[in-house]
Amino acid sequence: MKLALLVPGPFGTVSGGYIYDRRIVGGLRALGHDVQVVELAGRHPLPDAAATEAARAALAALPEDVRPVIDGLGLPAFAPLAEDLVRRRGIGLIHHPTALEHGAPQEDRAALRGIERDLFPRLARLIATSPHTAARLAADFDVPAGRIGIVEPGTDPAGRAQGSGGPGTAILAVGTLVPRKGHDVLLRTLAGLPDLDWTLTIAGGARDAVHAHGLKALAEELTIAQRVTFAGEVDAEALEALYRRADIFALATWWEGYGMAAAEAMARGLPLAITAGGAIADLVPMEAGAVSPPGDTVSLTKALRRMIVDTEMLREMAEASWAAGQALPRWADRASAFAAELDRA
Repeated sequence: MKLALLVPGPFGTVSGGYIYDRRIVGGLRALGHDVQVVELAGRHPLPDAAATEAARAALAALPEDVRPVIDGLGLPAFAPLAEDLVRRRGIGLIHHPTALEHGAPQEDRAALRGIERDLFPRLARLIATSPHTAARLAADFDVPAGRIGIVEPGTDPAGRAQGSGGPGTAILAVGTLVPRKGHDVLLRTLAGLPDLDWTLTIAGGARDAVHAHGLKALAEELTIAQRVTFAGEVDAEALEALYRRADIFALATWWEGYGMAAAEAMARGLPLAITAGGAIADLVPMEAGAVSPPGDTVSLTKALRRMIVDTEMLREMAEASWAAGQALPRWADRASAFAAELDRA
C-alpha cells in the first residue's frame, strides 16, 4: 500500500496519540508498505486559516495513488475538503473525538462536534483505538458501525516495577498537562491525605501553558508543592525509570480514548488508582486497582488511603495488574491489524 499519514506537527510530540501514530507508521513500513508522514501546520483541532491552508496543500500534493490517513486531531481542518476526501476514500484515525475534549471552551466543542458529525460519516473508514471510542462514533456521530474498525494500542514486554523501597509511597501520574487529564483533581485528592507519607511525580509536557502554571499554583495553594514533582516531558529511558520506581500509578482523567499510560503501568505490574473517564474504565480490571467516578475527589481520596495503608491489598492489586498487563496487545502485531483495517476500506 501507498499511504500518507497527515497529522498536526511536530510528529515527535510526546503523547499517547503520537506514540501510537509513530509505532503504527514504523510497523507498516517494516511490513513493506510505503508510508509517508505529512506534518500539518496551524492550530488544531479547531483550525485556524493556517491549518486549513496546510490541509489543502497537503492533500493537493499527494499523488492519486497514495491513500490519505488523517489523524483525528487534524481532521477538522479538512472539513472544506470533504468531497476530495470522499473521492480519495480517505481514512480517519480517531484516538478520541476532539469534541469530547474536557476543558475546552463550550463554543469550541460545539463547533468541533458539528464538523465531526458532518465529516466522520463521509470517510471511507474510521479506525478507532478502543471499542469505547468506536461505540461513541456510532452513537454520537452517526457513523455506520460497519465503517468503524478498532486497532487498540500495544505494549512492549517490560520488567516488573520494583517500587520505591520507601520510606513513603511514590505515586506516578503520566499525561500531558491539559485539563482532560485531571491532574488538578489528583492534586486535590492527595491534599486530603496530609497524614500519610506520599510523593507524586507528574510526567507530561506543558501543552497548555496556562493550565500548567495553574497546576503548580494549585499545588502551592494546597500546601503540597514540596511533595509534588512536575517532571515535564521525559524521554523513554527516564519514563521507564519512573515506572520502575513507582509504587502506585494514578490518573484522575476525565476522558481517555484508550489509556496508554495505564496500559504501560499494568505491563509493569503497578497497582492503579484511576477515574472512569472514557475507555480507561474498560482497560483496568477492578482487581488491579481502584476506579472512581471522574471528578470525584472523595471517592479517589478514600481509595488512595486504602491503597497506601493496606500493604497486603496493594500487593494483591499489583499481582492482578501484572497478570492483566501480560494479556494486553503487543505492538508486534498492531501494524498488521491496522493494515487489515485499511484493506476493509
